[in-house]
This record gives sequence, structure tokens and C-alpha cells, in this order.
Amino acid sequence: MNAAQRPTDLARLLQAFFCQYLMQQRGASRQTINGYRDTFRLLLRFAETQCGKSIGELALADLDAELVLAFLEDLETRRHNTARTRNTRLAAIHAFAHYAGLQEPAALPGIQRILAIPAKRFDRPMVGFLSRTEIEAILQAPDGRTWSGQRDRALLTTMYNTGARVSELVAVRRVDLECERCQALHLHGKGRKERVVPLWARTTKLLRDWLARIAPEPQQPLFPNRQGQPMTRSGVASRLARSAWTASAGCPSLKDKRVSPHCVRHTTAMHLLQAGVDLTVIALWLGHESIETTHQYLEADLRMKEQALATLQAPPTDQPRFVPSPTLLAFLDGL
Repeated sequence: MNAAQRPTDLARLLQAFFCQYLMQQRGASRQTINGYRDTFRLLLRFAETQCGKSIGELALADLDAELVLAFLEDLETRRHNTARTRNTRLAAIHAFAHYAGLQEPAALPGIQRILAIPAKRFDRPMVGFLSRTEIEAILQAPDGRTWSGQRDRALLTTMYNTGARVSELVAVRRVDLECERCQALHLHGKGRKERVVPLWARTTKLLRDWLARIAPEPQQPLFPNRQGQPMTRSGVASRLARSAWTASAGCPSLKDKRVSPHCVRHTTAMHLLQAGVDLTVIALWLGHESIETTHQYLEADLRMKEQALATLQAPPTDQPRFVPSPTLLAFLDGL
């Protein structure tokens, strides 16, 4: 192999990072590997343009802190990614930089500058969720007389019942459903955590009817597309948006709302909370890593705050206000 064909240090490190470190040593999930893969696809194409080299000629030294910062800026300005997505891409780059620093100590000065790039802070808006009237209108919107409408009704009702992430929902197979009575669904969650979620009688009936419309093989996707393949995340989001648009004719409040699969997940959590379900149970239901994540729903529930406020006595207003003495003011001024 001549010098032109020999892989660069960057190519060698990236291959070892994915094949040896992520797959063999860490046993990373398919979702993690895909996320890191997409990050480096974007980064290498950006570096190719910035450095004026082909991807096969890029070296580890080319991926310096200035290039990474320019890449992160490009994600936000040109690709219109959110700060949260930017931070996810940066986390993948940091993981590779840690690995590269152990393999190539001579490159540590430049790698340390990359590792010093901080995650970007961002506003955390209040959790958005739907009322019971709104979610009911969406669940009834698909036309149950058609194949796709029957699938969408079963899909959306299962989504609301389980509070599943869209990635979990598209991965569900027929074998994951308790087939005898259809009373529980086995979900393969984030971080390889698995959970079993009970199903309402309404969901059970829809799924029983739906099972007769799909192939009987155990590995058959529970919610396939027309080609019999698992639906994509964008496909699920599109069907949900279509149902929300149809439902808005009879429920005008939906016209001003952006209804996404994650919005339905928030709705499930809020309705469980309003029904008096304990936060720890909701965390298990949703597959949260920590109950701290579930606390966001408690903060967003205005009705519970109003109930708590109603139990408090208003402070008396006839007591005189405190007036600091001149001596106290002098003491404070002297601090």
C-alpha cells in the first residue's frame, strides 16, 4: 500500500473508536452508534469544505478546537439546529476526543482544547401538553374504515396509553404484545432499559382488531407501513400531525398547537399526575432514568398549584411593616 492509499491517523482512530471502543468495549446501543455516526458524517463533510481536503486526506490535527467551534456554529445558523441538538453533537465529539487522547498522547494539547468546549445553555420552556378533550379528538380523527386509519387509531391510542417515545413505538414487534389478552406491551427503552406497560381495555380492543390486519409472524412490526416495514419516526410524526389537523375542525384549540409525539408523551404524564398517580410510578411508566426528569411535570401543573394555594391562609395585612433603624442601615452601608 502506497502513502496515498494508507489511511490517515484520523481514519484509523475513527474506525477503532466505533468498532473496538463503542461496539466491543462499551457495548453501546444501536441508537448511540447511529447518533455518533451521524455526527461524524456531518463533521467530516464540514471539515472537507473548511480544510480544502478530501475526507480521506483529513488528519487528526485538522479537527482542532477552531474547526469544532465553527462546526457547532454552522449547526445552529445554517442547519437551524437547537442548542440541545448542538450539545448532543458536541457530546459525541467529546467522546471521540477522550478516546483519541488515550491512543495518541502527542495530540493531547489540541485534544484538551476540544474537551474544554462547554455545552451551551438554553432556555427550558414549560412542558406543553394537551387537554383531555384535545387528545380525545385526535384519537378519534383517523378513519377506522380504512387500513391506514385503523392502524393510526391503534398507534395513537397506544402512544397515549403508554407514553412511549416514538423510537420505542416504531421498534415494537408483534411478539412484544401480550398476545393472549393484549393487556400489556413490552417496550425496549432508551439506554437498553426495558419495561412492561399495562394497556387500557380500549387500547386492548383496538390492538386485537388490528392484529388480524397484519402478518402473524412474531417479529412482524406491530405498526408497519404499506410495505410491511416498521414506520419511521418522521412517518409517525406525520400521521399524528395529520390527525391533529383533522381533529382541529371540531376542536379549534388544536389549530394553534404544534402536536408532536413528544407532546403526546407529556400529555400522558400530565394526565397521570392529575389523576393522583405518584411521581415514582410515572417515572417508571415513562422509562425515565431519574425521577428528577419527572419533576418537570409537577412544576407545569397549574391546577395543582392552585389547589395548594387554596389551602394557604393569606398573611394578615394589618401588621406594620418592618422599618430598619438608622444604626442597622449604617452597619449595612459599612459592609
